[in-house]
Amino acid sequence: MEPEGVSLPWIHSHRLMPWNDLRRGDCCRLFESQSDGYYCKLCDFFVHKKCGDEELSEFMDHPYHPNHTLHLRHIQGINSILCDLCDRRILFLSYRCDMCNFDMDLRCIKYTPPEVIDNFEKHHHKLTLVKERTEINCCAKCGKAGHGYPYKCEECEVAFHVDCVWHPTAEVKQQLEIDHSYHSLHPLNLFKGPPPDYSDGNCCLCGRKVDEEFFYHCSSCNFTLDMRCVLNPPQQSILDLNSHDHPLTLLPRLDSFTCNACGLKGDRSPYACFHCGFMIHQDCLGLPRVININRHDHRVSRTSVLGEGAMNSVCGVCRKKVDWTRGGFSCKRCPGYVVHSKCAARKDVWNGKELEGVPEEEEDIEPYVVIDDNTIRHFSHEEHNLKLHRAGIQYEENKRCNACTHTIGLQSFYGCMNCNFSLHQNCAECPKRKWHVLHNDRLTLVINEELHVFKCDACRRDSNGFMYKHGDTKLDVLCGSVSEPFVHPSHPHHPLYYIPTETYGICSGCNSWERHILTCVEGDCGFVLGFGCATLPQVVKHIAYDHPLSLCYGDKEASGKHWCDICEKETNPKSWFYTCKDHLASLHTICVLGDFTGLMPRSTAIVWDKLYTVVLNNSVTRPFCSNFCSTESARIRSRHPEVKWAETTDKICLTVVLADSKETKVNLDPPSVFDFSAKAGPENHESKINIGVRSIFCIIEKEEPERVE
Repeated sequence: MEPEGVSLPWIHSHRLMPWNDLRRGDCCRLFESQSDGYYCKLCDFFVHKKCGDEELSEFMDHPYHPNHTLHLRHIQGINSILCDLCDRRILFLSYRCDMCNFDMDLRCIKYTPPEVIDNFEKHHHKLTLVKERTEINCCAKCGKAGHGYPYKCEECEVAFHVDCVWHPTAEVKQQLEIDHSYHSLHPLNLFKGPPPDYSDGNCCLCGRKVDEEFFYHCSSCNFTLDMRCVLNPPQQSILDLNSHDHPLTLLPRLDSFTCNACGLKGDRSPYACFHCGFMIHQDCLGLPRVININRHDHRVSRTSVLGEGAMNSVCGVCRKKVDWTRGGFSCKRCPGYVVHSKCAARKDVWNGKELEGVPEEEEDIEPYVVIDDNTIRHFSHEEHNLKLHRAGIQYEENKRCNACTHTIGLQSFYGCMNCNFSLHQNCAECPKRKWHVLHNDRLTLVINEELHVFKCDACRRDSNGFMYKHGDTKLDVLCGSVSEPFVHPSHPHHPLYYIPTETYGICSGCNSWERHILTCVEGDCGFVLGFGCATLPQVVKHIAYDHPLSLCYGDKEASGKHWCDICEKETNPKSWFYTCKDHLASLHTICVLGDFTGLMPRSTAIVWDKLYTVVLNNSVTRPFCSNFCSTESARIRSRHPEVKWAETTDKICLTVVLADSKETKVNLDPPSVFDFSAKAGPENHESKINIGVRSIFCIIEKEEPERVE
């Protein structure tokens, strides 16, 4: 079945539905007199039909930049890029020439300023467009200086901004004063620039932040409307039987209320029922009926009243108490599981698909077939059966789990009866498909047979084991297996939850700022974990110690200085570290594990567009380059590398990437003392480097064949 909507990949990543709206286009930032366009409800993103169908292509030749082809680019973040024609800031899309550092916004692409204007009402001579970016002292009403392609009068030697003399006929012209049906007491005046300090800066009807370029405001009543609500205001009265049985009327004013649909507070312009006192947010009118969310395995359905069964329940997303007398979402299979309507409809929780009327199909997500009590056939290794080996006292350091790539250690595992394939019991039980808090669609467990190296989106570790994947989202099986409630031995009394937030948090394990964190919601506990610390192995083996090392969760009462035996640098005893059996050592977790512990031995990896082979390091050395790569002038492939002399008659070279991204290869002449400052220099010999210690690997750069002259 063909998916609904249209695909405009150069504009937006989601499919867009046909839509009529007089709002400002997110494509070109213009108000158009024609309302046809395309809309993404998930992102509240609107594109004019003219931009989507007619104007945009990846490359364009433009008469105002004839020497080179322009390339369509997305403007990332808050980069300050100005259009070379009109000097406006470009917020979304730009046609760019990298060779000339030239940019044009979509407004100038759609409505290219004419070369000559001879009817400008403020100037009686012909104005000619100068096709080069120059400084302008505008002689129009704005009187501002700036840069861009100016219009100049050759007779008077005056110049004007493009915006001051050229207005496309299709663009909506803004009136200085309007009368609006939702504010009949006074006319509304056109404002440009920041909203008045006494206002909250938001539209009184829709609550969105007003665009500083144009908005209308009544100073007497502190009543503000954005351009979208001026041109296309919400309906005054509606009958939406999915939301309420009676007609609803808009109350266009600032007033506090509680929404009956979601149970949350509102502060402006609700729809109200005069028959029964029902009140609802405007954006709650379009709430879906039946959906999947990434916090629960079953579908959840919207109900107008959650009922007494939810009297003591908390929301499955934000973990805050719900009002059982209000509406929300609940699971028919799991009594007591409820979600606030607003939380369920978040774009990072719901994938935007309405499932009412869509039959629910049972899906086979079991990863293996049971042969007998101790034998399974796993979908990732169907050619052979796997036998269960119970957890024991012997540390299995020569076997590695093909799913998470970590050593088997002391854990129970399934081993192949015919080859070296092994899976931790926990990894073997990972379902083939699952919902995860970090993605709003179901993830699929991918075997990664080619052992491609990927970076986990949760913990940022490199791995070439199994992954949970959907679209561009990739999670290793350790982070992909995290589910709510998450119980960690470092915080056994309270479970942890992933609470959506716009801010970073400081991980209680490593004291670093993390974007994705698991939080304790009990009172003012304040305990949070990043996914990296949440998935650290509890027991590891290190070549320098006879016994396995255990993860220690820090000593909050510790004082004095402590040192890591691997890097010989100071440790913070209040952060997590690995320690030996007699607790006489405190080792940095990164020093014990390294950066490449997620790579399988004997696999190949493409790093920075070069092919490498991963080799297990079976000895321990000092980090020769630690002094060099701790400076700002260079960075190494591993933050804590350890170089092992490889068995080769060739010279051994260490590849260092300098801050300017140029690679410098440094000779290592065993067994002489290594000195970066003395031996730095470009070479082209084979590199054999071991990164890390016992459980970390060597990255070997393939030797290029010698050229024959």
